Parts: sequence; C-alpha cells; structure tokens
Amino acid sequence: MSDSLLVQLRKGVLDMCVLAMLARSDGYAYDIASRLAEEIGMGEGTIYPLMRRMQADGLVKTYLEESSSGPPRKYYQLTKSGHAALATQKAEWNSFTAAVARVLSASGTASKLSGAGR
Repeated sequence: MSDSLLVQLRKGVLDMCVLAMLARSDGYAYDIASRLAEEIGMGEGTIYPLMRRMQADGLVKTYLEESSSGPPRKYYQLTKSGHAALATQKAEWNSFTAAVARVLSASGTASKLSGAGR
C-alpha cells in the first residue's frame, strides 16, 4: 500500500478510533496518542487539535486528575453525544467496509464482464 493512501486511511478513521478508545476508558491526550501510534501508526501531533475540536463539538468533556509524575493531567471522557457519534460512525464504517469488500471480491468478475463486449 502506498504511503499516501495509508496516511489518508489513517486520517479518515482517526476520530472514530479516538471515540472508540474513550468509550472503553477515559484517557489523557498523550496516552491516547501513544496508543494510536502503537495501533495504527498515527503521530502524536495530530491528537491535540483533534481533542480540542471534539471538546468544542461536545463529543468529549474534560476533568483534571492528579498525577504521581508531575502536574495534574487533563482527562477526556465521552459525552452522550460522543457515544452517539461513535455508534453512527461505526455503523457507517461497517457499511462502507462491507461495500468495499464486495467491490474487491467482485473485481475479477467485473474485469471479465467488461472485456466480454469487446
């Protein structure tokens, strides 16, 4: 897979991945970024603007929690709107990936059919 395609795919699923992670447990931005880097190869720099946007959109809320290794950490927690957005995005993702799988599995048949009329 080309790097540019992989970058676009990652960008396209980033919001949904963050919402899914926060649905399992609250998290702070650096921890979320680290887990995303490990799981899908996303860079840390993309998470902070995304978290601010999600907060402005009402998908997450924040709270401070003391840290044993420094200043208090800002934790993010899904709101009801965040849970609803995740459910919608997951349904759209499942529908989309199923459609892509159908197209890919039929690609051999389609090329034979398109060449039949020549």
